[in-house]
Amino acid sequence: MDAKGAVHKYGDDVNTDVIIPARYLNTSSHSELAAHCMEDIDEDFVEKVKQGDIVVAKKNFGCGSSREHAPIALKASGVSCVIASTFARIFYRNSINIGLPILECPEAAEEIRSGDIVAVDFDTGLITDESTGKTYQAHPFPPFIKNIIACGGLLESIAKSK
Repeated sequence: MDAKGAVHKYGDDVNTDVIIPARYLNTSSHSELAAHCMEDIDEDFVEKVKQGDIVVAKKNFGCGSSREHAPIALKASGVSCVIASTFARIFYRNSINIGLPILECPEAAEEIRSGDIVAVDFDTGLITDESTGKTYQAHPFPPFIKNIIACGGLLESIAKSK
């Protein structure tokens, strides 16, 4: 499992209400959620984001309401990974539950810039900013979380284990 893409960079306290505004929570369509992802913090995000891109943010990413819609919107928009200094705990678990890889790495979150090309090796936790050549070390996922993400989420991993 690996990720590689262009970075979309954000600051502290990116709230689930700006990841996917509450006015769009009346749909369960992943494509509809993706169409409105980040629009209240970055109105051009849906036009800029490409399959495989990476979101990098500072502290407390995913704070606010505990809605799975937020990581679903990111994943459905093409985001392959989120790197932040810290995550709100419920967002962290919701991301794993829907199969969106997320890594905490304060140094990477501080230094990586918007537009950089970043590669992530989920087996080792190594984050490489290919634009600068700098590497960062995050904790790799334990095997059970790698399995959940590889299967596409918690429900899918349970179904495959039966």
